[in-house]
Amino acid sequence: MSKQEEIHDNPTRWVRKHIRSYVETEGRSGHKWNGVRTLLLTTRGRQTGKLRRTALIYGEDKGRYVVVGSRGGHQYDPNWYLNLVENPEVQVQVGAEIFDARAYTAQGEERARLWSVMAEIWPDYAKYAKKTEREIPVIVLELID
Repeated sequence: MSKQEEIHDNPTRWVRKHIRSYVETEGRSGHKWNGVRTLLLTTRGRQTGKLRRTALIYGEDKGRYVVVGSRGGHQYDPNWYLNLVENPEVQVQVGAEIFDARAYTAQGEERARLWSVMAEIWPDYAKYAKKTEREIPVIVLELID
């Protein structure tokens, strides 16, 4: 991802405000949100090719970051998730640190284990899972050396 490319923030007003605060303060404001830690994830739009950024709750596992594509239990996967499935090369910001990562969707036992970790961090994920028939994806973000 080129540093010169414009990044388009999540269109939801409160999320966009969260992102702005996070970016402007290098995570001093926004890294902690409602008692949990958040990161900024930038994906490449699968249809437009534009860079898209959103804020997500995260967990950690074996030096990797873990996020959940819950969309609040909506029937469809979030656009950011569909983007990273199409192009798994992403950019992540955790606090002041910005780095490139490769994303993949956890499967099987790994997904079950990470789902438990994430549901402990944000218990509403279990509620969201009951609202939808889709399996909510659990995504692992591995730093690219």
